[in-house]
Amino acid sequence: MTRIRNFDHVGITVADLDAATEFFVDLGLEVEGRTTIEGPFIDTVCGIPGSRSEVVMLRMPEGGTKLELGSFVTPDNVPGPPDAMANEVGIRNVCFEVDDLQQAVDHAAARGYGLVGGIGEYEGIWKMAYVRGPEGVVVALTERIG
Repeated sequence: MTRIRNFDHVGITVADLDAATEFFVDLGLEVEGRTTIEGPFIDTVCGIPGSRSEVVMLRMPEGGTKLELGSFVTPDNVPGPPDAMANEVGIRNVCFEVDDLQQAVDHAAARGYGLVGGIGEYEGIWKMAYVRGPEGVVVALTERIG
């Protein structure tokens, strides 16, 4: 049996690539690159013949797992539910640890991105909040407190 060697990236499909990129850069990620992907490779991998995508790869300032934002040029993007809750089947959030959770939440709110619920604390160890970003993408923000 083969084994996983590395957690490379998480991919999120969005309709407005620029707005989503701006949101994640504003949280502290850095743009590693932007490109267009089309042809036999992507047709085979995603199973959509004739597809064409714009992709932005984002990275943490210190490296590690990356975030891939993609937007289909062809065929058109298919909208998902922008208000999906945590109990809906599928990937519900991508999580980042921050130094100051309240400051991160306030920063997101000042840009129009509100909390899904509230700020919770887990056993004096973590604080966490879900922020709903562009197109309903939920970002979990955590702060280690203990």
